[in-house]
Amino acid sequence: MTTSELTLPQAKEKGAGGGRPARRRVLGAGKQLHAGPATYVVLTVLALVSLAPLLWTAIAASRNNERLAQTPPPLWFGGNLFKNLQTAWDQAGLGTAMVNSVIVAGTITFGTVLFSTLAGFAFAKLRFKFSSTLLLLTIGTMMIPPQLAVVPLYLWMSDLGWSNQLQTVILPTLVSAFGTFFMRQYLVQALPTELIEAARVDGASSLRVVWHVVFPAARPAMAVLGLLTFVMAWNDFLWPIIALNQQNPTVQVALNGLGTGYIPDQSVIMAGALLGTLPLLIAFLLFGKQIVGGIMQGAIKG
Repeated sequence: MTTSELTLPQAKEKGAGGGRPARRRVLGAGKQLHAGPATYVVLTVLALVSLAPLLWTAIAASRNNERLAQTPPPLWFGGNLFKNLQTAWDQAGLGTAMVNSVIVAGTITFGTVLFSTLAGFAFAKLRFKFSSTLLLLTIGTMMIPPQLAVVPLYLWMSDLGWSNQLQTVILPTLVSAFGTFFMRQYLVQALPTELIEAARVDGASSLRVVWHVVFPAARPAMAVLGLLTFVMAWNDFLWPIIALNQQNPTVQVALNGLGTGYIPDQSVIMAGALLGTLPLLIAFLLFGKQIVGGIMQGAIKG
């Protein structure tokens, strides 16, 4: 091949001495990226915008009803925060409601993550008849509005004699179509088929393959799905308000009983909303680092 026949990249790689290919240099290799001042400004603004609703809730919970009705509204904390928190706790019976919400949200989260991981693994790596059809039907259920299932679901639970009991809220949401699709999409890429085949060759049973191969590979996605499911179950209002009453409520049902007087006390309502949000904030503070670390680990492995 003559020099004229070389393409432009090949000609650039030819050195002037001896015709050896020039060593390619990666610009910025080994250097650590640093954020500029503009990045910090943008991130600070986004953080303040994201925290604004929570901050306003705390400010309103620390004031009284008269001050909240004035214009302009208060922009800093008052001195009634703990008084309003105690009033909201007593009026709504949040002690029982907190325990019920932890049971409901925790059970739903555990069941959804477990069953969605198993179903996602089956759709992603196992071969069986009508798998594509069943997957399409599963995804299709996500397009049905949940309000359409309220009446038949309530009649079904009444026939079982579960009215005003926590299993009425737990059972219908133990399996999630979104969770199944989410785990299936993750395991298609994150779990090599060769790894499963190697475990089979070593004599591992299906249960051992799931426990020692599937669950470790799916851990980052399971953490994300668990966090999303817990938040959704904790904040769910439509079905619990229909299935439960004020004698055995979840947090959202209990908060619905606040501010039912002739003139609703907005400060007490905001205090109750703040109390209902605190467990989610505590859970994220405790497990947020592990969840983000799992996401990054899964991204690196992928």
